[in-house]
Amino acid sequence: MADAELAVATGAIVAYRLFDVAYAIDLGQAETIWASRARSASTRGKLSATPPKAVAFGVPPLALTLDPLTLTLDDAPVQAAVTVRLHDFGVISMALRIPANAMSWSAFTARLNAMDRCVGPGAESAVWSGLLDDVRGVLDGALIRPTSATLDEDFLIGVVNAFSERLTSAELQERVDLVPLLSGEQRRLSEHARQDLLRQRFSYYTDDLVALTWDRAFIYEPRGDSDVIDVLEVANAQLLEMRYYDELLDAELPRMYDLVEATRRTMTLLASRRFANLARRLYTLVAEVTELTEKVDNALQVTEDVYLARVYAAALELFRVPAVRAAVERKLAIIRDTYAALYDEASGSRAELLEIAILVLIALEIVLALVRP
Repeated sequence: MADAELAVATGAIVAYRLFDVAYAIDLGQAETIWASRARSASTRGKLSATPPKAVAFGVPPLALTLDPLTLTLDDAPVQAAVTVRLHDFGVISMALRIPANAMSWSAFTARLNAMDRCVGPGAESAVWSGLLDDVRGVLDGALIRPTSATLDEDFLIGVVNAFSERLTSAELQERVDLVPLLSGEQRRLSEHARQDLLRQRFSYYTDDLVALTWDRAFIYEPRGDSDVIDVLEVANAQLLEMRYYDELLDAELPRMYDLVEATRRTMTLLASRRFANLARRLYTLVAEVTELTEKVDNALQVTEDVYLARVYAAALELFRVPAVRAAVERKLAIIRDTYAALYDEASGSRAELLEIAILVLIALEIVLALVRP
């Protein structure tokens, strides 16, 4: 580190909290409801600098602006801008953005860590729950099959648009230590831990930089583009939705086994109907989960922008989205196999019932022939 500490001229700190609130959100209806309640203007999300044919949302999310609120960071009041995005697959993403201008790098790092203590995952803060209740209260009519239990994800981003000096990304990494900002730790980390934390770093131009970890990111973007921030938000939304379906299937599998055993123990003339009803229920579950997971997978299409594609792929890997997706697929495969087995058993039960009916009719015909005058 140089003796003269580098200063952040203009920047911001953005805290995200994402909630799974429903099976889906009718974005058109949400836009209508929001406008009818005389709220702020709403817009459909798009990336700011990337051409639409290079990167585009599958279904553009609905962006809303709420009234600013005051946070207390290290006993000092700070004004935070509040924005909300609604994703059609049932996720509400909220962001609190505070300015970080004309401060030293160490003060910038301290401000980001203070933001984490105030509204981070370990903070006893009612800020997020209050904002969520406000949004859900207004847009309840647009939520399709709202969920009672709320699953959430959080992410913290430090953004610098200009330093006190013009720097290349290489010079920047020589002048500042990114580890305290990315880790939130006050003590010095081991060299192995530092290397692992700084493993995911990306630059497209000579004067920009993105450094990612599983719950934090640092972005140096002199042009003010927000595309990387938007991509990280979508990746977090995908993780949240995959986690929801992973937990849903975790809870469903034991119930499925119990229902299958109960159905097999009930060997009556209606057994085939019971097998068919259970198979139909499992097929409906598989169809719904498959439809929504495909919608989540297609939430963002990255085709021609190689740089954003690399950042997006790295974020998905860091957030464990492919691993959770694979777990969901394994559980869906188990349910599909169970459905196929139940369908076969239902078909077998129907065949047995038909054979019994035929034998009964034959026996009845013989009896009638014997007793006929």
